[in-house]
Amino acid sequence: MFFQLVKRLAEQEGVSEQLKTEDQMEWVRQMNIVRNRADEVICNELIYA
Repeated sequence: MFFQLVKRLAEQEGVSEQLKTEDQMEWVRQMNIVRNRADEVICNELIYA
């Protein structure tokens, strides 16, 4: 569930392999943001609900 959500959020935010090749640090920053958002969603749906 987590990995599917990360993939979907990354696609929505425009975080792509092209960005990864052009600017790796920006890609890492964006992916960290996406992973944190996915973590919050899963915690809210599964743990805190």
